[in-house]
Amino acid sequence: MSKYEVVIGLEIHAAVLSNTKVFSPSKNSYSDVPNENINEIDLSFPGIMPSLNKEAVRKALKMSMVLGCVQPDELMFDRKNYYYPDLPKGFQITQVTKPVGINGKVELYVDNHDFTVNIHDIHLEEDTASMDHYDYYTLIDYNRAGTPLVEIVTEPCIHSGEEAVAFLEFLANSLRYCNVSDADMKKGHLRCDVNINLKNENGEFITPRVEIKNVGSISYVLDAVNYEVARQIKAYETGIEELVQETRRFDEATKTTIRMRTKEDAVDYKYFVEPNIPRIKIDKSWLKEIRKEIPSLPNERLKRYIKEYSLSESEAKTLVKDFELSNYYEECIKIGINPKVAFNWLSTNIIGYLNKEFMTIRDFYITPNYLKFIVDKINSGEISSKQGKELFNYCLEEKEEPSILMKKHNLKQMDNSNELEGIIDNILKNNLKLIEDYHNGKTNLFGFFIGEVMKQTKGKANPVIAKQILTDKLK
Repeated sequence: MSKYEVVIGLEIHAAVLSNTKVFSPSKNSYSDVPNENINEIDLSFPGIMPSLNKEAVRKALKMSMVLGCVQPDELMFDRKNYYYPDLPKGFQITQVTKPVGINGKVELYVDNHDFTVNIHDIHLEEDTASMDHYDYYTLIDYNRAGTPLVEIVTEPCIHSGEEAVAFLEFLANSLRYCNVSDADMKKGHLRCDVNINLKNENGEFITPRVEIKNVGSISYVLDAVNYEVARQIKAYETGIEELVQETRRFDEATKTTIRMRTKEDAVDYKYFVEPNIPRIKIDKSWLKEIRKEIPSLPNERLKRYIKEYSLSESEAKTLVKDFELSNYYEECIKIGINPKVAFNWLSTNIIGYLNKEFMTIRDFYITPNYLKFIVDKINSGEISSKQGKELFNYCLEEKEEPSILMKKHNLKQMDNSNELEGIIDNILKNNLKLIEDYHNGKTNLFGFFIGEVMKQTKGKANPVIAKQILTDKLK
């Protein structure tokens, strides 16, 4: 156990799904054509006025509820003043005075322990333009300017890379569950800054806070945390490197963090209330309506799958990362399929098929009820496990109900004892030497005889009955 306590806080930006931008009617979608989805508001022409996107507000409030936050009584925005080429107005419209959520809390589970992430706030704001840097010049694309973002800021309450990853996975899944964001870090829909420093055994900070900017994937967050913790411990214990408050970036090739700039003091952004957007009273009935839209969340499902359905943590994570797949699994259980059996079918047959065909469970032909028919027929002994898989494949190939295909392909387990006994007698008659070997101690030959039975019956023999007949005849 380390003698140092790792202290981590996260700042996450998520692009909100909406038809238009947050303060303008420009189209909110990615485009390969630079400066295509823009208008006078995005470019900050003289005399422009912002026009608030109600759907973006609705989704921001929904995520506020997901994160256990307190919602404000009114909606208001602030100006964050700073100059940078990607910010055409010279200020960003954001929220400081009354964010859409404060003082949140999320209960999570990772590596066989529960932990809590406290949320400082979540606020709605506009994104900046994007910049492409070349050797001697920089180009600005304003397509991204004004895209609605929610920024989630945690308290410094996370104590390992694994906990940071668990929170990010929960957040990304929740954003998708609630249709707030695609939350794809590879496409920039989710951007994460990681703040890290260390405490000693007395709870005193012994290293200055380091911010790692724009880590590009959830797995890289774990790598970045692990490297930075090791770097700070080594520097503190050996004095080989001066530790200062700074901003670093994560280098994906070397899996290291690299200094970008040092920080002396916090920047004074001279916030003040945005004068061009009036305060809007938030109706409590609207909040109730939004809350009703929130489904069972991934952290709730994860714990239930582990504790009630006896899945491992990795098995449960396989399900909860896909909202529709998780819903499919829950429907299977609801109609009576054993939770472990349902997971085995999903992990062994269904997910592989979906990946191979580049499709989602929404387009999958075999419904939970069709799957239950197949499972029930296997459990009752009407068909073998092998025949069950054949029936499953026939359904996917021919797009017909399993009850029809079972008859069409004559999928029925052979359980007539007299018929099986005749087949077994013939097998034994043709393998007298092997029978002798079996009686001389080569008992593994029993598997050979069962295999011959299954081969001659084309997999239709009831294995339980076949084994009993063979056992009696080989005494």
